[in-house]
Amino acid sequence: MTDETRRWQGWREATERALYGPGGFFLRPEGPAGHFRTSVHASPLFAGAVARLLGEVAEELGTDGVDFVDVGAGRGELLAGVLAATAGSGLSVRAYGVERAARPDGLDPRVVWTDRPPPGARGLLFANEWLDDVPVDVAEADAAGTARYVEVSPDGAERLGGPVSGADAEWLERWWPLREPGARAEIGRPRDEAWASAVASLAAGRAVAVDYAHVRGSRPPFGSLTGFRAGREVPPVPDGSRDLTSHVALDACAAAVGGTAVGGTCSGGASSGGAFSGGAGTELVTQREALRRLGVTGERPPLALASTDPAGYVRALSSAGEAAELTARGGLGDFLWLTRRVPPEEGP
Repeated sequence: MTDETRRWQGWREATERALYGPGGFFLRPEGPAGHFRTSVHASPLFAGAVARLLGEVAEELGTDGVDFVDVGAGRGELLAGVLAATAGSGLSVRAYGVERAARPDGLDPRVVWTDRPPPGARGLLFANEWLDDVPVDVAEADAAGTARYVEVSPDGAERLGGPVSGADAEWLERWWPLREPGARAEIGRPRDEAWASAVASLAAGRAVAVDYAHVRGSRPPFGSLTGFRAGREVPPVPDGSRDLTSHVALDACAAAVGGTAVGGTCSGGASSGGAFSGGAGTELVTQREALRRLGVTGERPPLALASTDPAGYVRALSSAGEAAELTARGGLGDFLWLTRRVPPEEGP
């Protein structure tokens, strides 16, 4: 394939087509679970923790009737888990699956399936591994240090295009400046806008985004764009056969809804390895910390239980193993949870 026959596009346009266009990766019948394993698929403990978080939000709102909005719902796995975990709890859960793929067969009829967050929801909006699949453009600094858009062809070949300009250039300068030739960045502005729109749909409650992420001061020097197919990391080729994903600049997303970012932290807090508070109800913590607060610790059961209740010990040991995977350093535990609280008076 020559330059004359290639169809060159920016990465944002190419990713949109590859993931969500006709025959796109996320519209395939097997869904994301056919290719990679998220926290939802790793253990039902994750859905249980989200259900406890939903209960906390309901208590804060002083109601037994609460909305649960799953953004990037895949094939409804988290929705099913949360509904099962809240059965008999006294909560009346109005469930919404927000997804661009068609409603999956066999989904609980109580779930409303939609392509956008419902306006005026009161409860918990939860976006697990959604923002990393919001398509973005890629920029690279040329030999003179000028940030240029990276263009890609359907076979994955790349070339440098025109200089980054306008709002994209402003975003790069604020959040991910490129100073050295060859340095690359994913321009996260569309993710900021997607997150701000999702938060704005809430009348009251909490919005939570969970993703592999980074903050200013710890950006990957060459970006993080990659592909996944059939459980393996593969080169990012926009041909519809694989996921195309990159880590999220969650501090920029936080600022898009009022969080105040300073360096690699948000004001009043610590580095991305722990927690920071963005002010006005914004917080960023690791999944390890978020799940610990919700009772998922990974602690092994006492050995004495093996003598008094062998079957119970085996179950507890299995649960501890699953919890350890969800909170592991270097793995799922390194996900970041961005939370925005929406008091009733802030809602639409």
